Amino acid sequence: MKFITIQNNLGIPKYKQIIYSIEKTIVKGLLKKDEKLPSINKVCLEFSISRDTVLLAYEELKKRGIIYSILGKGYYIKTIEVKVKKRIILLFDELNIFKEDLYNSFIVNIGMNTQVDIFFHHFNIQVFQKIINDSNGNYNKYIIMPTNLDGAAAIIKTLPVDDVYILDQTNLELNSFPAVYQNHKKDIYNGLEEGETKLNKYKKLILIFPGFREPVGMKIGFKKFCEDFGFSYMVIPEFKDRKIIKGEVYIIPDDRDLVKVIEKSKLQNLILGVDFGIISYNETPLKKVVENGITTISTDFVEMGKILARMILNEKKEQIENKSTLIIRHSL
Repeated sequence: MKFITIQNNLGIPKYKQIIYSIEKTIVKGLLKKDEKLPSINKVCLEFSISRDTVLLAYEELKKRGIIYSILGKGYYIKTIEVKVKKRIILLFDELNIFKEDLYNSFIVNIGMNTQVDIFFHHFNIQVFQKIINDSNGNYNKYIIMPTNLDGAAAIIKTLPVDDVYILDQTNLELNSFPAVYQNHKKDIYNGLEEGETKLNKYKKLILIFPGFREPVGMKIGFKKFCEDFGFSYMVIPEFKDRKIIKGEVYIIPDDRDLVKVIEKSKLQNLILGVDFGIISYNETPLKKVVENGITTISTDFVEMGKILARMILNEKKEQIENKSTLIIRHSL
């Protein structure tokens, strides 16, 4: 008990005084890794404070990764590194170049003294649930990319409600949480509308939409645009060995399909931007140069990372729609 000091009328909440006391003792080298802390009940009795006050202090230290708990035994020192003031978990769906841009932007803008742990659920609800369960109570903030996983909302709601942020895709079940998100229905509609004069020289618009990873709003917005502007259209689940017909435009969310379409066009000796067109989803540096330039509809992932970091640093609870743009290149 000798390393915890609490003073009345100090103007600092008592739970914070407990935190400062433990941090100071660790820095002095008087508390070692795996050393046990006084029980919550002992601290309560010693200083005549509530159990909730002590629990709040210990849980904050636990979130920061400084201490850990063993059920039925107590709290122990996990690390002697106390410089980290916040621990944040980023749960992404998968790693790709634009998610990497988002991550790097967030890291740059979140500032010092913050530990960011990144995990991937790979569109697997069991993996998603395990990561959420294992991380619950161990972080200050939880940034979740739920995509369109069935049951994700119920799992997310088991986390501390004030510490959750939704990223990239949200829905009605998650509208109580702050978010930085894409409006895929509006983005694809507006992007196609902006490129309408280019699209008019083609006969049919084809969306390659497997529907496993892709946001449903993308398909809805695509269909609405085609119907509103009188374009013949199709939605197909995969490209496979499909023959490209002159006058078709392919809207392609997945870069794997982009490669397949380009490869097929070469076998058929078709000229991209003349015989057929391509609009790819999500901007990458490579799309500026492939086939003299691939037209894209894309949100700004760097800006998304900045907005998210700023929201967390300022403790803002907002729902911010990230902007999307059409970048017209040779493929259209």
